[in-house]
Amino acid sequence: MLSILGFSTIILFMFLVMTNRMSAFVAIIISPIIFATIGGFGENLGSMMLEGIQIVAPTAILLLFAVLYFGIMMSAGLFDPISRKILQLAKGDPVKIVIGTAILALLVALDGDGTTSYMIICSALLPIYKKIGINPLVLATISVMALGTVSGMTPWGGAATRAISVLGLDSTEYFTPLIPAIVCGSAWIILTAYVMGRMERKRIGIIHLERINKSMESNNEMAATVADNLPKNFKLIWFNFLLTLALMIALILGLAPLPILFIIGFVIALSVNHPNLKEQKSVIKENASHAVPVVMLVLGAGIFTGILSETKMVDSMASDLLRIVPESLGSFFTIIVGLISLPLSFLMSNDAFFFGALPVLAQSASEYGINPMEIARAGVIGQPLHSMGPTSAPLWVLLELVRRDLGAFQRYALIPVIILSLMLIVFALITGAISIAPR
Repeated sequence: MLSILGFSTIILFMFLVMTNRMSAFVAIIISPIIFATIGGFGENLGSMMLEGIQIVAPTAILLLFAVLYFGIMMSAGLFDPISRKILQLAKGDPVKIVIGTAILALLVALDGDGTTSYMIICSALLPIYKKIGINPLVLATISVMALGTVSGMTPWGGAATRAISVLGLDSTEYFTPLIPAIVCGSAWIILTAYVMGRMERKRIGIIHLERINKSMESNNEMAATVADNLPKNFKLIWFNFLLTLALMIALILGLAPLPILFIIGFVIALSVNHPNLKEQKSVIKENASHAVPVVMLVLGAGIFTGILSETKMVDSMASDLLRIVPESLGSFFTIIVGLISLPLSFLMSNDAFFFGALPVLAQSASEYGINPMEIARAGVIGQPLHSMGPTSAPLWVLLELVRRDLGAFQRYALIPVIILSLMLIVFALITGAISIAPR
């Protein structure tokens, strides 16, 4: 019964969003409330929702100040030189631009933080997409694929960290055999980018730009960024670059919690770039229009996750999916875990999947003599799909940056991301990261 309620919640949410019947924020709250009430959990809904909000509150604070910080950086033109250089190399060819997007996204994803990755990628490349006329959903899709593959599977990324800790594994032993599969997955992403670039080239052609080596400061259209209407202070580019670099180093070294780092970074950036009090209020007001929708959606996702977790719908869905595996297929259990991780990662938060479902899967695998290490590797394969699911907080930042809604993005990205995820299972199997257990 709980599984039926859980899957019904997911189906209703996806239907409402992908058919544009409701906004994502409304649908992500209404869907679990309806089926939790049907299941008899109405009396406890308030505490369940609050529990979910408390879990995502630090993430919401992080995203609020990250959006505000990068809003200042973009309005200051920090990433315009990068955009100009990429435009010079690509010479208006969508294929080269999209391949460049994939390479940059894969490199940036190494830092392990989705919000930061998306903001850097969009800051550097979104102006080019606007100038050339490339569909921003291409950028969003490639970014999600790169983040799910690199950040999702490396041991310093959030997903693998959870898998390693909950199963008590050694991070080096986990990661080393997975490197070839990640490299193959990265190559597949670049191939996918080439195909998408060819489609965009066929649609819009090669745009021959005149004098693309001139400073973006003298070309208003080329200088367009996510914060189009804010003035740029090019004199402060070096200061902003060093501040952002210091922020990234502090983030990687874990010198302070991420929300605190971005609060401090925002205060410094605001004070230096906009010392005038009236100007500060204007900048905050301008960027708040981008930050508030993101925070709302993250809090909505917290309510969604809180209800599904506290009602045990998530646990029931995972257990029922496990029961449908025939005992005769026990040798292929690692591959089955990889396949199961795709829908579960898409539907569930990483906490719910790795702390709730993965230990159950690992325990079942032990009955077939399968090492928990392989279950951990199989479990993270679903991260590309998780990165485009409703419980992925950084996704809401990405959608706000490219100005697209969840339904439009998922309709565009679902097939290439599913194909990537299936290929990752193949790559992991071929390279020995996961294996078929002997009978």
